[in-house]
Order: sequence, then C-alpha cells, then structure tokens
Amino acid sequence: MERLPISVCMATYNGSKFIKLQLDSILKQLLPGDELIIIDDKSKDNTVELIQQYNALSIRLIQNEKNVGHVRSFEKALTLANNSFICFSDQDDEWLENRLDNLYGAINEKDSLLVSSNYNINNEINTNHKFLSLKASDSNKNLKNIINIFLGKAPYYGCTMMIKKELKKIILPIPEFVEAHDLWMAMAANVAGSNYHLESETLNYRIHNNNVSLKKRSLYKKIKTRVIFFISLVKLFLDIKLRGKI
Repeated sequence: MERLPISVCMATYNGSKFIKLQLDSILKQLLPGDELIIIDDKSKDNTVELIQQYNALSIRLIQNEKNVGHVRSFEKALTLANNSFICFSDQDDEWLENRLDNLYGAINEKDSLLVSSNYNINNEINTNHKFLSLKASDSNKNLKNIINIFLGKAPYYGCTMMIKKELKKIILPIPEFVEAHDLWMAMAANVAGSNYHLESETLNYRIHNNNVSLKKRSLYKKIKTRVIFFISLVKLFLDIKLRGKI
C-alpha cells in the first residue's frame, strides 16, 4: 500500500534487554522518507550503544543531558517529528507485521486525528491487572471515552497510537502537570471528536516488572491523578472549543 512518510517517536531508558528486538520489528516496516526519532533519557546501561550499532539512515538518536522522564522525552520526539503522520513506540514491545500500514489505513479511512489499536499480551510476570480492549463502535462515543479515562477503564496506550500532525497544535506543549502523554493525546482527540479505535492488534505488548503504566500508586497519587484529569479536560475544552486551536 502506498503511503506518505511516517515519523516514529520512541523514548528509551535502560532498555538494553529488549531494544534490539523492538528495533528489528520497527525498521523492517519503514520506507524511504520515514524516520525513527529516539530520545534516550540518560540511560545507565548500554542502550545507546546498541542503538548506534544499527547505522540506519532513518534513525535520529538524541540523548538527554539529564533524566527528564518519559513524558518530556516523548514530547521532545514529537516536537522533532517532521512527517504528517506520527506513530509512537515503547522500547520493550514488538511490532506485528503491517502495523504501520494498518494504522495508516485506519486513520485515513476514518479521517481521524488519532487512531488507537488493540494489542497482544506478552506477559513475563504474574499480575492481577485487567487488560481491556477497544471497540470500534465506541470510537465516536467521546463522552463515554473521556469518562472511562477518568475511571481508569480506557486502554489508551501510546505504543498503540498514530496521530496526524494537526493534533500537535492541541497537545503541544504538553503541560507540566500532565503525567501520561498518551492519555493527554487520547483526551484531546475525544474532546475534538476525532478519535478511532482499531480493533485489530498491532503489537505484542510486553509486561514486566518495569512497566511505567502498570505500577501501583498510593491513594495520594490516585487523587492527584483525578485532579490532573479535570485540569486537563478544562484546558483541552478551552483550547479546542473556545480558542479554536483545531
């Protein structure tokens, strides 16, 4: 399938255990004009060295001078992305074949600012976490999706997403109070009424002890997250509905 160039944004930190498998699954899907922007967040292992071994023209590796966290690293990658379509990737998953083509086809067919897919689970630990799936029929149920984000029942993960560059007008810069760049993007797309759920799986999502999104939080952090949700929702509503950023 012919397609326009795509930018892939990745943030790495101490990812040497799985980074080669992930990069192998990504690079074989890239076409001329595509780019893989990797922001390394001051890794202490040999992640950078492993990336540099590839010597691929599509890879743009930037090393942070200090550790700033995954949200700021993804923000930097997103800011540097040159192409009209932007995909996101974690450092420890594995892309399924035709992932980029499937996301690209869906986002154009539905004329959506954001498409999120489902995923296979590659579980390396015992966890009681309940993994949910997206339904295509819920794509335009924007209020329901926003409520599910608040309730923690919306399986929006950055590693499953592709956006159009127009969404950058809304989501950048990412406010300092935002804790999760993927939920911020999902909220923006739902407030804008331009969101699509691709029911097919596009990657193997690896579950291990260091997954940021699965770590248990204290009651204080849960309350803080709910407060941030309302602040984020108000800001997005003002930017999209009243200020006409899109």
